[in-house]
Amino acid sequence: MAPPAHSLPDLSFEQCERVRYARDPAYDGRLFIGVTSTRIYCRPICPVRQPLSRNVVYLPSAAAAEAAGFRPCLRCRPETAPHSPAWNGARATVGRALRLIEEGALDGEQTRVEQLAERLGIGARHLARLFRRYLQTTPTAAARTARVQRAKRLIDGSDLPMTEIAHRAGFNSLRAFNTAMLAVYRMPPSRLRRARGTGNAASTSSGRPPGIGRTAEDQARASSTSILPRTALE
Repeated sequence: MAPPAHSLPDLSFEQCERVRYARDPAYDGRLFIGVTSTRIYCRPICPVRQPLSRNVVYLPSAAAAEAAGFRPCLRCRPETAPHSPAWNGARATVGRALRLIEEGALDGEQTRVEQLAERLGIGARHLARLFRRYLQTTPTAAARTARVQRAKRLIDGSDLPMTEIAHRAGFNSLRAFNTAMLAVYRMPPSRLRRARGTGNAASTSSGRPPGIGRTAEDQARASSTSILPRTALE
């Protein structure tokens, strides 16, 4: 189901529009832009030509964008978007949950959301409600996005074989890895690797191109990933 044109409670549509046209780096990781005419989603700093406003939706997280049927932009690479860990109260619980998910808390075949909720000291239903409120997605979908993002960073930043990338990213099998990457990027991992040098990757919040000064595995396991938006959690 397509999301509404504006689904960020802390920013109006007009504010999001100003951010988009200014390509404001202060909002990188705080919102994502879905283009309905191409079904691609981008960071606000994406250098591509601006789409028409009627073709734009704003989403609070990469997981929400992918759940709505958008695929990541290969130019601005949403998997490298930063975020700020400034949370409190219920929002801190969401932040803790996402950090555990990024560490692989939902990657095992036998791992369930109930186990994650137990580690957080809350019920699974309450955790699901928090994810819907702050991320407009589910813990399972956020975990799937985290695995795909780890894999994409390893594809871009290393020459590891795909079987090793699948394992390090947290997939249970090479088949699951291939299926997930194809579903999100509309192309197999091998083609993503061939395409990695053809676009201009956007810079991270440090001002450096993604990967400079860090190993591919460091990037893949970094806890600050774009599955977590800042807007709803600050």
